[in-house]
Amino acid sequence: MSIEQVRDYLKRWNRDTDIIEMEASTATVLEAANALGVIPARIAKSISLKQGGGGSPVGAMVIVVAGDVKLDNRKYKDHFGVKAKMLSPEEALQFTGHAVGGVCPFGLPPELPVYLDVSMKRFTTVFPACGSGNSAIELTLDELNEYSQNKEWVDVCKPINEVEP
Repeated sequence: MSIEQVRDYLKRWNRDTDIIEMEASTATVLEAANALGVIPARIAKSISLKQGGGGSPVGAMVIVVAGDVKLDNRKYKDHFGVKAKMLSPEEALQFTGHAVGGVCPFGLPPELPVYLDVSMKRFTTVFPACGSGNSAIELTLDELNEYSQNKEWVDVCKPINEVEP
């Protein structure tokens, strides 16, 4: 999905003109934070994961998390009942319609569930991508919850610098 498709998706909330497009890349948390002039934690990164077991995914999901956390394998498995497995770049594009670096929780196929992680709840606003490697939008958590069609708030992350047990 392109930035234009995300822009079209956000029109229903009159937020299509609020997308920030930059010359600089926003494909990684650090690049996005530098381009936007905010701390990395306020970047709402979208993680695309396999749903189901076996070698190939039966489906996929997107979990949006704060930029300074990573998935906690134990919490993830306790919540979803399976081990977390990232989608390959090809699978991410196939399942979400977005290329890696621009994956976002907007305008996804209706069968693709989106979850928001509680790691973002310490902020008033966060900056998710908008379908390209150089775009973002500033949203309140209520707006992100509504626009992403969040299935459920989850607690499946830990700080990046935390050591595995």
